Amino acid sequence: MTEIKNLKLFLDKKVDEYNQPSFIKDDPISIPHRFTINQDIEIAGFFAAILGWGKRKSIIKSCRFLLMLMKNKPYMFIMNRAYDNPDNFIPFMKFAHRTFNASDLFHFLDFLRFHYWFMGEESLETAFTCDFFYKDKNAYLLPRDNVTIENSLTAFHNYVFGYTEEFEDRTKKHIATPAKKSACKRLNMYLRWMVRNDGKGVDFGIWENISASQLICPLDVHVARVARKIGLLNRKQNDWQAAAELTDALRKMDKNDPVKYDFALFNLGVVENY
Repeated sequence: MTEIKNLKLFLDKKVDEYNQPSFIKDDPISIPHRFTINQDIEIAGFFAAILGWGKRKSIIKSCRFLLMLMKNKPYMFIMNRAYDNPDNFIPFMKFAHRTFNASDLFHFLDFLRFHYWFMGEESLETAFTCDFFYKDKNAYLLPRDNVTIENSLTAFHNYVFGYTEEFEDRTKKHIATPAKKSACKRLNMYLRWMVRNDGKGVDFGIWENISASQLICPLDVHVARVARKIGLLNRKQNDWQAAAELTDALRKMDKNDPVKYDFALFNLGVVENY
């Protein structure tokens, strides 16, 4: 018990150290922080998360370029009447970030257009909290009574690739799903941004139908290494089961907001090389 208490004190201190506005400028979360309209925050955050692998400077650079192509008004771009004009997408043909190319980008832009414009949804949150049905040319979303992060991520994957068949199969690799045992690091990070609202000015907390207590800790190689070193994770694979195991351990220290410890674990691994 004393050991757990001491570990909690150590990690709480690191959370306080890194869960600060000064953290923002060097992190991909700086991308959605450029906006004030919720839909702009959602869209910019979505791409910052999806492109969120590799060096942080490279991620931020790619996101800034993408948003520039959308005139730094992503929601207006998606909803514009001229969206369907092919000439508007010629500049996007040169976009690439690592293995993410223009073909992948066009599908995700098309999905966002479908969700906000065709479906008439005011927030991207419903893409995670509802089940999508497309029958007889009628599309609709039905809210789920039992919302868990696992079924939310599975439902989101099914929605992104279920409303149309017009995409390259390779594009699926950019949206992870627990159904394939993925740790879903980038999507869990995105949910952290959108859901947590602790008043510290880093995460946005603009979604209301998922609680911070439900979130799963974003698990990458840095977080996993630190978690194993300090005894919070035993599983050797960095998969969905490992992310859930780590989060269960974090809930013992804060059941209402376990994912706040992402600030501590990530920065211990990346900044401090713990």
